[in-house]
Amino acid sequence: MIRVAYDHQIFSTHQYGGISRYFFELANRLDNHKECKVSVIAPLYVNQYLSAKSNSVFVHGKFFPWTFRGFRRAVNAANQLLLPAYWAGEHFDIIHETYFSKTSYGHANYRVLTVYDMISELYPAQFYEMSEATCIKRAAVERADHIICISESTRRDLIRIFGVDKRKTSVVHLGYSLSADSGVRVARLESGRPYLLYVGMRQPDYKNFIGFCRAYSTSAQLMRDFDIVAFGGGGFTLSEREMLNKLGIQKNVHQVGGNDAELGAYYKGAAIFVYPSLYEGFGIPPLEAMNFGCPVACSNVSSIPEVVGEAAEFFDPTNESDMRRVIESVVYSESHVERLRKLGAERLATFSWDKCAQETLSIYRSLTELPPEK
Repeated sequence: MIRVAYDHQIFSTHQYGGISRYFFELANRLDNHKECKVSVIAPLYVNQYLSAKSNSVFVHGKFFPWTFRGFRRAVNAANQLLLPAYWAGEHFDIIHETYFSKTSYGHANYRVLTVYDMISELYPAQFYEMSEATCIKRAAVERADHIICISESTRRDLIRIFGVDKRKTSVVHLGYSLSADSGVRVARLESGRPYLLYVGMRQPDYKNFIGFCRAYSTSAQLMRDFDIVAFGGGGFTLSEREMLNKLGIQKNVHQVGGNDAELGAYYKGAAIFVYPSLYEGFGIPPLEAMNFGCPVACSNVSSIPEVVGEAAEFFDPTNESDMRRVIESVVYSESHVERLRKLGAERLATFSWDKCAQETLSIYRSLTELPPEK
């Protein structure tokens, strides 16, 4: 049996979503596998997914339910005091680090690290304290015995930028968690107007939300027939409102938020999902959209074509005319929409958390078959 531990890092900072979802899905599935004994070592954690398994034997720690200004800093400080006691006397076959840190936690024969993207290295001007963050990431990469990349695109960037030996890396694609429950309603705007959907953070600039808005504003046809819904990412900032006013589309663009069911309702009701990012390490939202039968138009860069295959229409995210043309070609063609829905449903079979967990377990096996280094 392979004894695997996941550290506290992501569970003590992320309440839900993203990387925390990935590690929760891994831990939950592998804990049920006869070849694995899983431990999550997180003295205090804020993660909602993990809290649902708080009575499970694989969770070593307590859920911290309160949120107040600076609560994550308080949790981190408490963890630094508690961690030595939680790791004491334990030796694992594998420790899979959940994020990047200068120093390692616990003792194991092998260490595995997942690298999600190289965005901060490729777009340093869009990230504060990038130099320090890159040094921390590099330290984590160098001490890892094996590195999992969530796309081939990310692996190529990691090898090129950090000079990592390809033999030390593997690609394991993510799954998606938003299920297309038949009971999910269809979200509609109060105006009753159909809408183009954007999901997620709008900053930093590589997310290219502004480029999407500019492309939309150049089409009198789209402005006449559709609004834009931006789901998540918080309310519009002052600079975003000024940008929308300058483009003359402030009344057409709506920011909304909510839980997974509400997001599913917007996917289900959208005329199209638009993914204009200049770079992604993987990109789960297009898969979520496909799962709700929403046609997808997306950037033709980084990992995005690798993920969506032929189940989306592509545009050059730096070319607003091309983006506008592609969006128009889909939303004004019922046959085009139906074709993308069919291809999207077929593409989803390529990705699942079960497959992600099985491929990760194969990597753990390959490591533990090697004699541990002295």
